[in-house]
Amino acid sequence: MVSQRVGEYLEAKRISYYAFENSLGASRGSISKAVKDGKSIGSNVLERIMSLYTDINPEWLLTGQGEMLKEGENPGIKTYRLKTDTTVESQQIPLYDLEAVAGLVPIFTKTNTQPIDHISIPHLPKCDGAVYVTGDSMYPLLKSGDIVMYKEVQDIQNSIFWGEMYLLSIDMGDEEYITVKYIHRSDENGCIKLVSENPRHQDKDVGMDKIRAMALVKASIRMNAMK
Repeated sequence: MVSQRVGEYLEAKRISYYAFENSLGASRGSISKAVKDGKSIGSNVLERIMSLYTDINPEWLLTGQGEMLKEGENPGIKTYRLKTDTTVESQQIPLYDLEAVAGLVPIFTKTNTQPIDHISIPHLPKCDGAVYVTGDSMYPLLKSGDIVMYKEVQDIQNSIFWGEMYLLSIDMGDEEYITVKYIHRSDENGCIKLVSENPRHQDKDVGMDKIRAMALVKASIRMNAMK
């Protein structure tokens, strides 16, 4: 069944059903239920899957023949694309050490910051930089030590794509709180709702005026070290 192969792909890529359904514009639970019950997935949804998740082998998805991923694809790399994204054939993405530069704001403003390295992955959306993830709020989609690549948001008030994943710097009084979260609309005026992938973390409303910096997460890299 095509739906079962979709489930296999999500498991192999460590993509949650929530994130997958959200990226496709599908209703919550529609894909997970189809996989669980062995039901068919509509052709329009399959077209969106193959359009957004370009590493998947269409022949394998539709017929079960061949390999899951296209030749040369790295299963440790995931992209989080918008429909308006265009890919860049080649780019050097600066990788920053958040602890060394004391937060996102110096990175975004290019204030006395130097990258510790550069990442070059072909055919990614345009990215401004990359940082290491800490904490488990987005587990299992992201885990501590993964790298996220981002595109800076200049107009925070008017440029949010609701439901997408963002890298945020939040003013917590005497310190800066850096996190990766989904951003949803809040019922409280002047606030946004931060939503985690990990169900052990509760949603939190944060005032827009508390956001120091924001970037849209475009891709992630997971290091699978062998001991």
